[in-house]
Amino acid sequence: MNLKIKLIHFLIPLAVFFSCSESDSSQGDKFYNNNQFEEAVDAYSKVLVNSPKNVNALYNRGRSHEELGNLDEAESDMKAAFSVDPKNVQVLMGLSNLYQKKKSYEMALQYASYATEVSGAPAMAFLLKGRAYHLLGNTENAMTEYNTAIKMNDEFGQAYYYRGMLKQATNRTRAACADFKLAVALDHQPANEASEKYCQ
Repeated sequence: MNLKIKLIHFLIPLAVFFSCSESDSSQGDKFYNNNQFEEAVDAYSKVLVNSPKNVNALYNRGRSHEELGNLDEAESDMKAAFSVDPKNVQVLMGLSNLYQKKKSYEMALQYASYATEVSGAPAMAFLLKGRAYHLLGNTENAMTEYNTAIKMNDEFGQAYYYRGMLKQATNRTRAACADFKLAVALDHQPANEASEKYCQ
């Protein structure tokens, strides 16, 4: 068997393997987008059988577990993704958000801080860092991070909402209502309730 034939015999199964992995991952994304989280977990698990260090599959399976309320399984998958790619901003933000849900606010702050240190980190990373500080009762640092998120994206309704909630908590109702108004205009739904409650 000459080299060309050997190469063909090697590449064909390899191509089949990658196409199957991509297909399962794609199917997992479809299930996730349709809120079929158990099916998404199964699809991503198939990818991970042959590619256990696939960061996207680990993260996406973790997010699916999170949506199902399986927070420990979600943590395990996201930590595995982090161990493979510790500079992956999506994974870092996912872990910060997850630890907020688990009420582990120091851990939430740690991973949000890692995310903000990555070059090109999005405004959401600073919002998550602000939320962690906020939940830890550090209002000054929380305000700094919310301001940074808004400076980076002045159409970030969620950031205006949380900054408004922080202002309200520190007895700055007029300033809070200005932020709620901006959040409502940017279609961040929770701001409607806050505006009705505090700004009448």
